[in-house]
Amino acid sequence: MSLNAQTISPSLQRSKRFATIALIIAVCAWLLLMISAKFLPQYTTFLHILMLGAEAGVVGGLADWYAITVLFRNPFGRLPIPHFLRDHTEIIPRNKARIAESMGRFVQENFLSPKIVEQSLQRTDLAQHAGQWLANPNNSTQVTQMMQQTLPQVFDFVEQQQIATFIQNNSVQWVQNTKINRLASEMLRAVLENDFHQDVLQHALDLAHEWVLTHPDETRRITTKLFQEFGILKLSKGASWLGIDMQQRTIDTFVEQLEEMLKNPEHPWRQHIETYGNDLMLALQQDDSDASIRLNASKNALINSPQLLNFISGAVVILFNALKEDLQKPNSGVAHNLRAAIELLGQNLIENQEVRQLLNQRMSTLAIHFSGQYSNKIIRFVSGRIQEWDSSEMIAKIENEVGGDLHMIRVNGVVVGAFIGLVLGVIRAGIEYIL
Repeated sequence: MSLNAQTISPSLQRSKRFATIALIIAVCAWLLLMISAKFLPQYTTFLHILMLGAEAGVVGGLADWYAITVLFRNPFGRLPIPHFLRDHTEIIPRNKARIAESMGRFVQENFLSPKIVEQSLQRTDLAQHAGQWLANPNNSTQVTQMMQQTLPQVFDFVEQQQIATFIQNNSVQWVQNTKINRLASEMLRAVLENDFHQDVLQHALDLAHEWVLTHPDETRRITTKLFQEFGILKLSKGASWLGIDMQQRTIDTFVEQLEEMLKNPEHPWRQHIETYGNDLMLALQQDDSDASIRLNASKNALINSPQLLNFISGAVVILFNALKEDLQKPNSGVAHNLRAAIELLGQNLIENQEVRQLLNQRMSTLAIHFSGQYSNKIIRFVSGRIQEWDSSEMIAKIENEVGGDLHMIRVNGVVVGAFIGLVLGVIRAGIEYIL
């Protein structure tokens, strides 16, 4: 809505009315006292004191009216007046650009500077506040309800044929143009540096050891199959005639190796896995290495497969439809689980001080970065927007916000002026009496 179209606020109307009434009362009192002095000469001294107070009230009210009016407009209209008077009217419209720049600089220096942002965030535990907000059942319910209303519309938008085709084509093109060997290398680096592979290997060895011990028949069948593939099954049977059970010895040896690997973190096989992982990570960093070429070729083969694309598209459609139908139910299971997950996340944030400290540190770093990076752009946008305002719109906006207090100054001008006039009148009367 245009600022010109805004209605005048009640406080502004009330202040204008009070100021006008006060000025009219002062003028009427001044005129009445002048007339009374002519008809009541015996009270001339007393009436002159009151008349001086009324005059001062009129002067104070008019002076304040002029001072307030020239802030917003030219009270002289088209009257020919000296330039030194005209140049100091319409102060706010004339200095709109300077005001906009000053406001932008004030906001930047006092609210958006990296130092101010850092100090403010150091005094606030944002992660704890976020956790308390999320853990509140009322808030989690509101978030869930908003998602129940929004996600089905998003799914409807994405499922439109043209949009779906556009997203699919661009996604496929992005995957085709992406060399995933470097992504795989970084993922492998993270795994190796954090010893995730050792945890996975330890768990796998435990499972393998337990399975072999608890499934002896299945283990022998697998061993028989391996012997058959290697062509030594007949040899193992011949050895059994001599009392040598090659299959059981193979199983026992395998179990011994598993147990040794479980006990010894420096086992050669573990070291071999470690070395292989590091070599593979380094190889994937090079786009022309055999490992990178094979990985990217496999990726392109999968992407170019119509069957895979059709399967992914069909799976996405089925998933979207299932989620949409469930979210639209009053007793949605997805919404219930989502609400519980939000509250659990909030409770975990409240209880885990280390995570809160890490989140606060990261959020503070991001906020400081963005304040330093984008505060100038935000302020330029705000300043530019203020400069684009029409002068009448700007006047209407400012006067509507602060005009009520400004016009009350006119009332104060009448009252204070009248009081000063009375004091001066008494002083003059006293001096005349003495002299």
